[in-house]
Amino acid sequence: MRRLLLLLVIALLAGAGLLGWWVTQPLPLPSDTVEMSVPAGASLRTAANQAVKAGVSLPADVLYAYFRFRAGQQTIKPGDYQVTRGMRAQDLLDKLIRGDRILLPVTFVEGWTFKQVRQALAQAEQLRHDSAALSGAEIMSALGRPGVAPEGRFFPDTYLYAKNASDLAVLREALQLMDKRLAAAWDARAPGLPLKSPDEALILASLVEKETGQAGDRAEIAGVFINRLKIGMRLQTDPSVIYGLGDAFDGNLRRSHLASDTPFNTYTRAGLPPTPIAMPGKASLMAAVQPAQTKALYFVARGDGTSQFSGSLDEHNRAVNKYQRGVGN
Repeated sequence: MRRLLLLLVIALLAGAGLLGWWVTQPLPLPSDTVEMSVPAGASLRTAANQAVKAGVSLPADVLYAYFRFRAGQQTIKPGDYQVTRGMRAQDLLDKLIRGDRILLPVTFVEGWTFKQVRQALAQAEQLRHDSAALSGAEIMSALGRPGVAPEGRFFPDTYLYAKNASDLAVLREALQLMDKRLAAAWDARAPGLPLKSPDEALILASLVEKETGQAGDRAEIAGVFINRLKIGMRLQTDPSVIYGLGDAFDGNLRRSHLASDTPFNTYTRAGLPPTPIAMPGKASLMAAVQPAQTKALYFVARGDGTSQFSGSLDEHNRAVNKYQRGVGN
């Protein structure tokens, strides 16, 4: 009997030692990475089976027994996961418990229109296109903002999404981030601005975004627009006119376009356009609420990405002749 007990103890110690060694070893994989999918409501056994099905070369019962022993009361999260060479069983279990799923990126670029945002979402891999058949107004209603124009309402950034996530979830995250960035900018606004609301700051920021060729000019451009708003001078910004033309714009802005009235024609209408014309980034938001203290009322592109600023029409005309027409000093 004592001999049997001794053999049993030895066997248990050997088993424990073997288990202790096993859990420190990398999971055997057929390649550097494999992908496994855990369905909603899956048990630890299902997760173990899915791992083996994906290519982890272990008996599913052994992996399940370890998961059950180590997980305790913790639960795993559904989704698609990547198992990489060098991961141990504990590493995989930790990943499943954290919900560290495979995430894919989609990027919204500063200065993009909502149309371009929708195109980026349509081209995003393994993203569910729930908004594809919806109008802009319907999308905003689905996001809880009925009656709000979608233009400029989404913050330009790179967003990560899980496979088969809804494009509306990405838009909701971008919308909430713009809300946060805009609120922070508005709270930091300079005194005495001719802006009545955060929405007006957002509109102005979109104009600054589209007019800026050199980052260092943003605050000065914003200062010009602020100066014009203060004295009731029309903003006369070409990007707003182009936006109002929509698909009719062929890449060549003509004098007839400047005279053709639309709600976005800042040559024919005073004040800000009715909505943003693009997505402004953080720098443009801050420039709109903290513009440069300048006497300039005009600016013209120099042709190298920077702008020439002028305080009078005569100065501006000379700058136009020099930088746009190539005449004069």
